Amino acid sequence: MARAFDPITLEILWRRLISIVDEADGSVARTAFSSLLRDAHDYTCMFTDRFGRELAQGSFATPGQSGAMALGIKNLVNKFPVEYYNQGDAFITNDPWALAGHLNDVCVMSPIFYRDKLVAFTACVFHHSDIGGRVASDNHDVFEEGLFIPLVKLYDKGVLNESVLDLIRWNVRTPDEVIGDIRSQIAANHVCGEKICQMLKESGLENLDDLADQIIGLTEKSMREEIEKIPDGVYRTRGVIEQMKGSSDIVINAKVEIKGSDILVDLDGSSGQVNWGGNVVYNFTYAYVFMAIKSMFAPDIPNNEGCARPIVLTAPEGTVINCKFPAAVAARMGVGHFLTEVIYRALSDVLPDKVIAASGGTPAAMNVFYGKRKDAKPWHSVIIRGGGMGAGARNDGNYVYIFPANGANTPVEIFESDTPLIVEKREILTDSGGIGRMKGGLGKREVFRVPDDEYSPMPPVNLGIQAGRYTYPAEGLFGGKPGARAQFLVNGEPGNSYGLTQLKPGDVVIIDAPGGGGYGDPQERDPALVLNDVIQGYVSLERARSEYRVAIDPETMRVNEDQTRKLRQ
Repeated sequence: MARAFDPITLEILWRRLISIVDEADGSVARTAFSSLLRDAHDYTCMFTDRFGRELAQGSFATPGQSGAMALGIKNLVNKFPVEYYNQGDAFITNDPWALAGHLNDVCVMSPIFYRDKLVAFTACVFHHSDIGGRVASDNHDVFEEGLFIPLVKLYDKGVLNESVLDLIRWNVRTPDEVIGDIRSQIAANHVCGEKICQMLKESGLENLDDLADQIIGLTEKSMREEIEKIPDGVYRTRGVIEQMKGSSDIVINAKVEIKGSDILVDLDGSSGQVNWGGNVVYNFTYAYVFMAIKSMFAPDIPNNEGCARPIVLTAPEGTVINCKFPAAVAARMGVGHFLTEVIYRALSDVLPDKVIAASGGTPAAMNVFYGKRKDAKPWHSVIIRGGGMGAGARNDGNYVYIFPANGANTPVEIFESDTPLIVEKREILTDSGGIGRMKGGLGKREVFRVPDDEYSPMPPVNLGIQAGRYTYPAEGLFGGKPGARAQFLVNGEPGNSYGLTQLKPGDVVIIDAPGGGGYGDPQERDPALVLNDVIQGYVSLERARSEYRVAIDPETMRVNEDQTRKLRQ
């Protein structure tokens, strides 16, 4: 008979599972070589039961990886019979269609044995800064984008397959960093496996089966109860995403049907796959559709398979949101991140207090710099930057926030220590947030310079950008206005925001991250909040008067209530 856990014991064991993954997560922060992992936290640790059902993920997991892993790991672990797995095995792959959608996301997966029986799997996906290939969004197929690693054994019964590491080493620009990060993944899986076995021993459990059934079942029940509170109905919307210059816009059609405790999302009618790296695989599409629904209905419940069971996604094959091999996919976040925004918009009328306006950090912009130093030694660095977050019903949008991807902005000091480049400026942009009763978050400006003195790197310095919002700003909701657009300038002239830019010593690059959309009527914003925005430098005196209709005396920095009342009339 299945063992039933009382509520207190269940909560203790559930929280311990999450703490185990967080401990593995912490080991990455201490052992990873790349600043993209160590500082920007672009990785996800998780583990499943022996059937591949997700049980827990790191508290700081990024949705695109974790949501895709929830589907992908289950398929991978069931690809082989149980007898195929041995203690000490570890597998590696970066197949975009199997997991997180592009070659840079490399997965290391390990079976966990307790008393010689398979009890679970642990896996981590790292966004490796370097996977070889031509680093640009305008590649035409996946073969241009880097090294493709099918699912292979990295360790067999504890014995390392050196040939796999050699294959990787000879196909990347910075092999020491890449191999070091793979070893960090192995260490994270080791921590996870060791701590799960320790928990089983201390709790008197032979396996995780009964605990997994109860955790997943309880989560599903809670999720369905929240969904049932919303009236049945069909809610539709249409999103438009810019493409490269000269190409037609991408259209995402979404139909969201609430049917009892089920949510059916149908993306039929969306644009076909494109001839550049913006294509999205099904797993990554699912991840950000799931992220939107989970954040609205059950934001406080830890992620596991139970959260996903009420959600059914239909995404026609051959479209930009379910592309076919060998489509280019390196810049899949350029489309994929917008899916959360599209779902929010579809349900905004029925759930106005649980959605936010569009975010300038959608998509999170990834800037890939690489080149050679004067001694011909190659260097390679990736920074992810966020824009202003969309405002909600009760809060202004966060400033310079990576959303919905959940990452961190790399510190200037780290970037300058990893590269020969100089960061001349990093500042928040006044007036970049969309106005509204709640203000959209502000974007930021970063200015990079290639030094031209005796320490100059050998030209060229290559810059590949994956971003968006150059044409269409982040939209507001319920009367809120859009945020400021993105901008990319090289020596004061518009740069190639999709291709590969070669920089020479002395060149200066300006990258403006866009602001988030506002929420609600701007004239309903509390004048005291507008005054504080002006004092802090977030809103100019001119915008306060012309758009918020708040009169502020520039000498006393106080609100003139009579003039404000007249302006708002």
